Amino acid sequence: MPTLEPAARSFGAEADRYDRARPSYPAAAVDRIVARSPGPRVLDVGCGTGISSRQFQAAGCRVLGVEVDARMASIARNGLDVEVSAFETWDPAGREFDAVVAGQTWHWIDPVAGAAKAAEALRPGGLIALFWNVMQPPPEVFAPFGDLLGGTLGKRPMLDTYEVMFSNATNGIRDAGGFGDAEDWRFEWERSYTRQEWLDQLPTFGGYSHLAPARQTDVLTASGAAIDALGGSFTMPYTTVVVAASRS
Repeated sequence: MPTLEPAARSFGAEADRYDRARPSYPAAAVDRIVARSPGPRVLDVGCGTGISSRQFQAAGCRVLGVEVDARMASIARNGLDVEVSAFETWDPAGREFDAVVAGQTWHWIDPVAGAAKAAEALRPGGLIALFWNVMQPPPEVFAPFGDLLGGTLGKRPMLDTYEVMFSNATNGIRDAGGFGDAEDWRFEWERSYTRQEWLDQLPTFGGYSHLAPARQTDVLTASGAAIDALGGSFTMPYTTVVVAASRS
């Protein structure tokens, strides 16, 4: 089984910034997941710094996080129980959950092994819900970042780029067995960004950390100039996509 663990660990280098700058998820998506779950016990896979976990806690859930990076987990532990492990090798130790959720992380997990582990941890009728925030930046804002990553990212709708993640998640649930048919839920929303807020978030993107320092500076400079040209802020459209299925 190929491992994506090294890539998943890379975000810990910017753990504080990640917690500060990354967006949360729309309340409508969290509420629908909670409504479809047969109970309040939630396992948050790849909980990171606890962004989604805190939302489920606020909705009345009892949340346990599993996180592969100890640096991210150390921040999440401010209010959340977290076990540090790759999810594919994590041991439920006989515990059962009503929902297994994963926000912005399932593409770092083997989709079949991950779904099989989720089935092991879920009670009958429990819900697996895998979700992503998909942004669609104004072209002029995203161009500097996309160009330095090879010139293709951002040249087509970001939802099209993410579709392979949704398909992999759906196929993994099917191939693992033990679940009903997966559903696809979508939630549209917007967030306004100032220049500083967007430049603060950029270093949390996976591709940024692989750029040489001089190239990173180029990205921030060009992105800042683009936002200045728009008046110092812009509105980001988001689509939150949830792939969900119930345990047989």
